[in-house]
Amino acid sequence: MRSARLSRVALFTVLLLTVGTTCTSSGGRPGEAARPGAASAGDALFPALGNRGYDVAHYALTLDYVPETNELTGTAVITARAEQPLSRFSLDLAGLSVRDASIGGTDAEVSRKKNKLTLTPAHPLRTGATFTTTIHYSGTPKMITDAGGGVEGWIETDDGAAALGEPTGSMTWFPGNHHPSDKALYDITVTVPEDYTAISNGELTGMRHKGSRTTWRWHMGEPMAGYVATVVVGSFDISTTTTTRGLPVYIAIDPDEVQDSPGMTELIPEIIDWASSRFGRYPFAGTGAIVDHLPDLEYALETQTKPYFEKAPDETLVVHELAHQWFGNSVTPSSWQDMWLNEGFATYAEWLWQEDQGDTTADEIFEAFYDGTHPESEGIWDFPPARPPSAGQVSDSPVYGRGAMALHRLRETVGDRHFFAILKTWTKRHRFGNVHTSQFIELCEKESGMDLTGLFETWIYSKEKPNLA
Repeated sequence: MRSARLSRVALFTVLLLTVGTTCTSSGGRPGEAARPGAASAGDALFPALGNRGYDVAHYALTLDYVPETNELTGTAVITARAEQPLSRFSLDLAGLSVRDASIGGTDAEVSRKKNKLTLTPAHPLRTGATFTTTIHYSGTPKMITDAGGGVEGWIETDDGAAALGEPTGSMTWFPGNHHPSDKALYDITVTVPEDYTAISNGELTGMRHKGSRTTWRWHMGEPMAGYVATVVVGSFDISTTTTTRGLPVYIAIDPDEVQDSPGMTELIPEIIDWASSRFGRYPFAGTGAIVDHLPDLEYALETQTKPYFEKAPDETLVVHELAHQWFGNSVTPSSWQDMWLNEGFATYAEWLWQEDQGDTTADEIFEAFYDGTHPESEGIWDFPPARPPSAGQVSDSPVYGRGAMALHRLRETVGDRHFFAILKTWTKRHRFGNVHTSQFIELCEKESGMDLTGLFETWIYSKEKPNLA
């Protein structure tokens, strides 16, 4: 947004191969009784978000959408693994009506309280059991106003809708464990009127026309956090190409934005190739972009594999959102407190791009931020980037600009050779996983052989504006 290792994929695959093995025993450790999973992931900034007691491996979402009435009908088949003996567990779901639910093919008891959907299986689930939950739901998905005053969720456009989920909006269109610490694989199938296009994450695996409606099937084969899942429905000009290394590129542009979006088919492969040289191998099976026509939204989002732009973007914005495919989407913070690991890194990617293009140097951009002359520098000293004081400030300027400044000071301190080695090691070591800031600091010190306690305390943990003298 801008204004784990490969073994984890193997684990998801193993879980999917054991779909349906719901256990009817409450067994955990000897003598351990089944108990409810917590209705919170324990996030300091979003205490009501997410759930505990299980780990989701896969979402199979089958959606039918009628743009004229903004009606959505859905079936969610959720494959998960119990991490404790479960007497019941919860999911995040805002609005929408649940018709029924089952666990392992057997009807489950369903209750609702605010944005929590609680399911009670016919028999408790054993620790380690892989189970499938099927939920049928429908209604008019809603747009929500987040703590920072922005809008997210299911947003109607002039010719369809866009599902945007950062930080909590994905719960408006499918039930799930909507905290970034629980990533999963996705298969998303969307049926819409035949004159509409339905776009989602990952690769297009099939289209089927039946009567006056078309079904689009998308597969996201690498782990994804719920907040970067998307469905966008509307009229689009579609183009496909590849990068120089053969990576598929899928670009969808609203006809109203085509004139202002020249060169996207050349720009995106160029940025991906450049970023791969700076940050390491691109982590997903495909890339691209969605350029919609929703100018009042006033933000873009790093939806996985295909960043969403509310209107024709400028070059640096494309760099920012594509950099998130490494920083945020593949390597994902374990809590929203560490948002700077997303936004500070993507912002610094903009600085590196401009430097490598010969436009300006990262030093010059840093100085403009420090002096307050850069147009995006307002408010960067309001709080330390690794300590946002509230949910409403998690996307404020310190997280972006001062986060990028911290990375530049790191680069100056350890030197280019160590700095870029750190970035590549970070994205490789934690590919598809979740991380904390402490892990990044530990890596920096190990790779550089330096004690960097003072640097990080000054730039990401202290509120005061640092003295450069």
